[in-house]
Amino acid sequence: MEDSVYQHGMSLIQLLFTLAIVAIAAQFAAPAYGVLVEQQRLQVMAEQLASSLRNARTEALVRHQYVVVHALDEDWGKGWRIILDVSGQGHLDQSNPVLAQRQGNTQIPIAGNTPVKHYVRFTPLGEPLLSGGAFQAGTLHICQAKTALSHHQVVLAKSGRISLRSDQAAQALCGVA
Repeated sequence: MEDSVYQHGMSLIQLLFTLAIVAIAAQFAAPAYGVLVEQQRLQVMAEQLASSLRNARTEALVRHQYVVVHALDEDWGKGWRIILDVSGQGHLDQSNPVLAQRQGNTQIPIAGNTPVKHYVRFTPLGEPLLSGGAFQAGTLHICQAKTALSHHQVVLAKSGRISLRSDQAAQALCGVA
């Protein structure tokens, strides 16, 4: 009888019961974890894009030259490049020096409205202007994959100010691919 008083550990039934509880809990936690990871990726991508635009504006001010941020292959989701616009032709001139490049995450669509659909161009005074000379302001939407929801917005004001918003809203530009 003294042997049973000092017995430590679990029986096989207790172990199986514990494993069953852990497996059930994991089934419920896995989808929530997946959503959390996707939300984090969207936020990081929005922060990186906003930071790149701010850096480009700063480069334009410091260098007293035009600086262009353009979407790779005309798709912000693939990434973007910051170039010094020496020739005045922006990203159309391959000889313009590249200041920085960021690869995107093709699983995260980024859609811009018409003024910022493919590029943002900063003047030596840090103002965003289209290549034709009109002021440039717009919104880049960081979209949830497979839905038409914009989770984060990088907003370019007429003054050149770049702000980051986190409003979840339906957005036609985020259309399902």
